[in-house]
Amino acid sequence: MGNNNLSRTILALLAWTIAWTGMVGLESRLDLANLSMLLVLASALSALWLPSWASLAASAVAVMAFNWFFVPPRLTFSVDLRQNALLLVALLLVNWIIAGLVIRQRRLAEAARTVAAREARLRQWGDILRDAGDPAAHAAALRTALQEATGSAVAVSVLRALGSPPDDAAALQVGEPDDEQRAGLALCVRDGRAIGAGSGRYDGLPDAYLPLRGRGVTLGAALITGLARHPQGHELRPHLQALCDQMGSALHRSLMAAQEQQARDQAQLQATRNALLAAISHDYRTPLASIMSAASALQEQGERMDNAQRQLLAAGIVEESERLAQLTDNTLQLARLDTPAVQLRCDWESAEEIVGAVLRRARRRPEGARVRARVEPGLPLLWCDATLVSQLLDNLLDNGLKYSPADTQVELHAASDGEHAVLAVSDQGPGIAPAWREKVFEVFQRGEMGAAGPHADAGRGAGVGLAVCRAIARAHQGELLLRPGAEGGCRFECRLPLHGESPPPQSAPTPQETPP
Repeated sequence: MGNNNLSRTILALLAWTIAWTGMVGLESRLDLANLSMLLVLASALSALWLPSWASLAASAVAVMAFNWFFVPPRLTFSVDLRQNALLLVALLLVNWIIAGLVIRQRRLAEAARTVAAREARLRQWGDILRDAGDPAAHAAALRTALQEATGSAVAVSVLRALGSPPDDAAALQVGEPDDEQRAGLALCVRDGRAIGAGSGRYDGLPDAYLPLRGRGVTLGAALITGLARHPQGHELRPHLQALCDQMGSALHRSLMAAQEQQARDQAQLQATRNALLAAISHDYRTPLASIMSAASALQEQGERMDNAQRQLLAAGIVEESERLAQLTDNTLQLARLDTPAVQLRCDWESAEEIVGAVLRRARRRPEGARVRARVEPGLPLLWCDATLVSQLLDNLLDNGLKYSPADTQVELHAASDGEHAVLAVSDQGPGIAPAWREKVFEVFQRGEMGAAGPHADAGRGAGVGLAVCRAIARAHQGELLLRPGAEGGCRFECRLPLHGESPPPQSAPTPQETPP
């Protein structure tokens, strides 16, 4: 600021020097009226750089000097009232009028620059808050903006949650207010109104307390020390309040978004619970009824049955129990995966070992001989939860065996496309209509079967297995897709991302081609 004032003063002195030099050089060629125009010009130029009082004083001194050096009788302040008095008075008044107009324009220009700077500060501050994930983390930036606007010490208090008390220890404090100032901040937050100098409340205080106002709530306060003594304190107050209100609005939006997300999570959790109840009340009835019927027959009539009949009933109980256990596992797994922020138990796993374990379990089933497995050599290790991926493949194989003719094969294929590991199960069943290729992944939805379908509805799933499979794939940042099979039927592809470099794959006991 000091260097700037010095430069302005030098420019003004230079203008006066040039004007006086011109008047001395042109004195013999011009009359007094024309020489006075150089004086007027110098006065107007100096008014661009000098303070108002200095510009007016310089104009008065210049007129007196003009009278002394140029107006007859020279080197005296005597004036010929008939010839030169009007000239000197008019010269002084014109200089003062021009200087006043220039000074006024300077002030208007300075005010415009100040307003533009404040608007730019508000825009910049709004851009920062618009892109902020956590506006409370920018409390220090608000403090800096207020300090730049006022040149005073500033402290900011920001609430972390709606409805929390203003003096809560969890509130974010930026700055170093004393105990009395902390009490003022708390009062400002609690009342939601400005207090201190110029606010109409506690005007005797030297400091000002401005609320951070959201929509209908106050989420903090800012302390500006010594605003009562600031020369532009009254003019600055609306600008300072606008900065605070931008922060309050951003905090309100952030907190409302967090509450909205929490409500969505709770709704999703409640929907999962409702789905579990629906599964228990609807799809569990059939296997439970079959188990109860067979067990009741064995209990009441077992002595009158031959061994083959008892074995048939016992086999039915075992089969329906296994079906009930699988449905329970799928439903509970779906509930776990639909829970927000679910944590997987991932490790580096061999695709060959996962496929081998799934194949061994499938082969224990009566129809398991139809399963073929093919593993592409050199597959990288997978970063996954092996239990979940195995359950995904178990469900897909069960689905393929259930919906394909008894004389066809179901293939399990593991390969890589460079960025993803592709675990695919293909069958040669009746296929799924295009309109159902996305619906089958919804909970309790089952694809329409054609008239030639080999199974009755009693043997069909509950509509949970494929929903679980897609949930498992997406929990691994992957995807489960349904494509038409090359030879009819369906091909389910689970695409799991390959996570950078992994340890070299271990040799697995499962061969790349598995015989029947």
